[in-house]
Amino acid sequence: MSNAIVVGLTGGIGSGKSAATDAFAQLGIDIIDADQVARDVVAKGSEGLTQIAAHFGSNILLASGELDRAALREHVFQHEDEKQWLNNLLHPMIRARMLALIASSTSGYCILSVPLLVENNMTAMCKRVIVVDCPESTQMARAMTRDGSSKQTIANIMASQASRETRLAAADDVLHNTGSLENLHKQVSALHQHYLEIFCLNE
Repeated sequence: MSNAIVVGLTGGIGSGKSAATDAFAQLGIDIIDADQVARDVVAKGSEGLTQIAAHFGSNILLASGELDRAALREHVFQHEDEKQWLNNLLHPMIRARMLALIASSTSGYCILSVPLLVENNMTAMCKRVIVVDCPESTQMARAMTRDGSSKQTIANIMASQASRETRLAAADDVLHNTGSLENLHKQVSALHQHYLEIFCLNE
């Protein structure tokens, strides 16, 4: 493990994690995004994708040879055993890649953005934990608009994640993402200054 200061960031689907990490990135902070890492480990030509295609069949692939993520997600959230198989395959790959990225971070602290930070007991890796929070009705509306998924699929994903209360209980810091993007950026900027002070990075 490197000496990098890791700040975990999490939130339910549709809470606005990407908007928050974008704001930190604009302040020069390295972002390790679990969703991006998860895409990388199943990219075309990867070992992860080869194993997924062998298990689920070639109909899980697009014509381009890339993973049909929507089809895979619809399938595994209806079949708990298949979801477990996929998690057992990908989680070790994702974790190893994230640790490598943390080790190569060069900013004063880095943000580790993980949707299932609390559920996967990864808070121990972090000096602080940020939760991006909004009402569940807002999550549902945002996720349906963004992903084009059915209400039932989004509801299944939300049910598989920690409850809002559980996430907030794990938080050291909360970003309230119910207003404008400008308001979120102001909260991030204030939190950034706070971290520079408590991590003694102002020297």
